[in-house]
Amino acid sequence: MPPHELFGLALPGLRTRKLRASLSALGIAIGIGAMVAVVGVSASSQANLLALIDSLGTNLLTVTPGQTFLGQNEVLPDTATAMIRHMPAVSGASAVYQVSGATVLRSPYVPSTQTGGIGVDAADPRLPSVLSDQMVSGHFLGAASENFPTVVLGAQAATTLDIPSVGGHIQLFIGGRWFTVIGILKPVVLDPTLDSTVFIGLPTAERIFQLQPNPSEIYVRANVNDVTTVSNLLAPTTDPQNPDGVSVSRPSNVLEARAAAKGQFTTLLLGLGAVALLVGAIGIANIMVISVLERRSEIGLRRALGATRRHISSQFLAESALLAALGGIAGLILGALATLIYALAQGQPWVVPLYALVAAPVAGFVIGALAGLYPASKAARLSPTEALRAT
Repeated sequence: MPPHELFGLALPGLRTRKLRASLSALGIAIGIGAMVAVVGVSASSQANLLALIDSLGTNLLTVTPGQTFLGQNEVLPDTATAMIRHMPAVSGASAVYQVSGATVLRSPYVPSTQTGGIGVDAADPRLPSVLSDQMVSGHFLGAASENFPTVVLGAQAATTLDIPSVGGHIQLFIGGRWFTVIGILKPVVLDPTLDSTVFIGLPTAERIFQLQPNPSEIYVRANVNDVTTVSNLLAPTTDPQNPDGVSVSRPSNVLEARAAAKGQFTTLLLGLGAVALLVGAIGIANIMVISVLERRSEIGLRRALGATRRHISSQFLAESALLAALGGIAGLILGALATLIYALAQGQPWVVPLYALVAAPVAGFVIGALAGLYPASKAARLSPTEALRAT
C-alpha cells in the first residue's frame, strides 16, 4: 500500500482508543521533551557564555610568576609592565601587586581573623579598561586618588563587607589605617579571583606597606590578530634574564573549557532522557500487543477479505510508528517551551538546535517502528479462521 493509504488506515485505530493512545504517546513525549530541553538549555547556556566571551574579547592574556625548582614563586621585574606596554601588538597592560599581611576590616573592633577571605592588591588606574570591566558605584583609582588612602572594592568583597554602594564617606580599616571607599567594581568574568579583592593605589601601598613594585599578575590586551605572537613573546619581554620563570595564560580558554564541561554534563542528562525513551518504547510495545489481542476479529475479517500478512503487519507497524511520532512532536513542543522558560528566567538567548527540531519527530517515528515490530509480526501470524473463531 502507498504510505498515505497506510497511515490513513492506521489513524482510525488510534482515534478509537484516544485515552490509551494519548497515555502511550505521553511516555515518548516525556523522553523526547527531556532530551530536547537538555539540549536546548545547554545550547542556550553555551550561546550566552560564548556571547559573553565575544563581548569581553578573547585577546586578554595574563602574566604571572612561575615557580622555581624548589617550589617557590619567581619574582617579576618591576619594569615588566612598562616593557610589555612597549610591545607593538599590545593595546594595553595593567598590573596588580599583592599586599601581604594587610587585613580588611569594617572597624578596628572587629577581630583581625574575621577577614572574610578578602585580599588587598595595589593596582594602577588602567586596570578596568584592560579588563573591560565597569563600576557598580563610584569610580576607580585615578592619578590623584591613588596617592591617597582610598580603596575600590571587588564585587564579592563589597557583598562580604555589606557595602552595596558608595556614599556617605564609608571607610575601611586596612592594615591599621583608615581608607575611604571610592568605588565598587562589577564582577570580573575573566578573572573571578579579583572579585574578593580590594584595590589601593600603588604609591599608597609603597608608602604605607613598604610594598615592592613587583607585579603579582599582569593583564595584557593584545591586538586580535596578534594574540599568538604576543603570547609567545610575553615571557622574554617580561623577564629577559629568566623567561622560564614567567607563566602566560589566556583567561578566555578557561571560559571555553567551562562550556565544554557543560557539554559533558549534557551528555549524562541525555543518557537519562534515553532511559525515559526506552521506557516509553516498552509502553508502546505493550499497548500494541494488547491491541492485537483485542482486534483479532478485525484481523481475521481483513484476512478473509484478502489482506495479506504483509498488509496486517504494515498496518500495526504504521500505528505504532505514527503514535510515537506524534509523541515526539509533543515532546519537541514541551522541550522547546521548557527551554524558553529557562532562557527567560536566566536572561539568556533562547536556542533550540536545528538538529533537535528534526531529530525529535524522526526519533519518535523510528522508536515507534522498532517497538511495533513484535506486535506487528504477532498480528501477521494470526490465521483468518483462528482469529474469527476467537470473536
